[in-house]
Order: sequence, then C-alpha cells, then structure tokens
Amino acid sequence: MALIGDDDAIPQLSAGALDALKEFYTERDTRQKQFEDLKLKAEDEFEGKLSMEAFTEDWNASQFWYNDETAATLARQLLEGATDETRIAVVSAPSAFIQLKNLMASGEYKCRPQIKLLEYDERFAVFKEFVKYDFEKPVTLPVEMRASFDRIICDPPFLSQDCQTKAALTVRWLAKSWASPDSLRLVVCTGERMESLITKLYAKVGTKTTDYEIKHAKGLSNEFRCYANFECGDWSALAPACP
Repeated sequence: MALIGDDDAIPQLSAGALDALKEFYTERDTRQKQFEDLKLKAEDEFEGKLSMEAFTEDWNASQFWYNDETAATLARQLLEGATDETRIAVVSAPSAFIQLKNLMASGEYKCRPQIKLLEYDERFAVFKEFVKYDFEKPVTLPVEMRASFDRIICDPPFLSQDCQTKAALTVRWLAKSWASPDSLRLVVCTGERMESLITKLYAKVGTKTTDYEIKHAKGLSNEFRCYANFECGDWSALAPACP
C-alpha cells in the first residue's frame, strides 16, 4: 500500500495536459495585457486602431462578435450621410461600436456624430460612450437619452421573444421619432428565426429583411440576418465621407 507521502500517490498531469494548461494561461495573460493597454489608451482618447481582441467572448452571455468586415460595413451604414448633429445608439453590438470609433479616427469621415454604446458588459466602460444596459430593464436608462437618437443599431443578445421584444422597447424609447422610416435609420441584427417577429415589432418604421450576410469572427451555427428600414444598393460600397 502506498503511503500518503509517497511521490507515486500524487496525481500527475500528462505532458499534453501540461502543454494545454500552459497555453491557456499564456493566452489569458496576453488578453489581460491587451485589456490593460486598452485602458491606458483611454487617457489618450484611444489614438490608433482599436480591436475586439482584448474583449474575449463569453458564450454563456451570448457574446458573439462580428468579424471586422461586417462590423465596419454596419458602422458605415450608420455614418452614411451623418452630420455633427447626428446621434447614434449602438445597442448590444460592441464590435460595430469599435469600428465606428476606428472609422471616425481614420480621417475618412469628417463628421463627429454623438455616439452611445448601450451594453451589459462593464469591460466596455473603458469607453466614455458606455452606458450600462440590461435588456430586462429596457427603459432604465438616463432620461436625457429618451427620443434623442436618429440612427440605431441593435443586436439583442438572445434569440427569444422576450429578449427581442424588450430590446425593441429600448429602440422605440431611444428613437427621436417613431412616425415614419424617414425619421430613423435602423439596423437590427439577429437570427433568421426571429424574422416574423422583427418585421412585426419594427413595422411602424418600415423594417425589412436585407440580403446582407452577417459574419461573426468565430462563426455561428445559427442563421443570422440583417434587418433595416432603408434602401442601400451595395452595403459594402458606401460614400467615404460625411457632408
């Protein structure tokens, strides 16, 4: 019988398990450093290009970031024809927000619209535009934000009727007007199976299914769709500058 103090009685990890553990800690430390660097950039108004790499996805929180191309395309739709007076709300779509920041910092767009990021994940509080948002409390937001946005993108975190309906309440509360499609430029990104609900919830402002393909950085098994209430012939080829 082996004694408690014997080396043979101490469980040992295999070489493969040790390598996997080492890789896990290395990646964790790399992500932590990226995030610390990002926080330091806040002091310099985030000069340089931003990336979502510092914000690891939490699948339990239904976090699935768009790839850079998709995020930039969506951001361009929000900036198309914008002015300094334009107000843009980004609801639960932080990767689109990051590309909005990048496009505005690139010099390609001369306008400086006001932007707010409504997001549950408080890691994004490193950005001054961050507003804490919980879809379970759809209108528990700063009162000055009510009826003040003329461009909104929303990606509800869960594919459920409850989440989608509450997110729509938030969008309607934020919108400067809910009278006609001309008063609001709206983009909603969510699952294909939500199509009938989305077109019903946003029917007042003329929202329809587009043919633009949403792509995620790490892929996604659910079929995803982009819904919008405005026409654009080519989502990938937009005018490079605001008036």
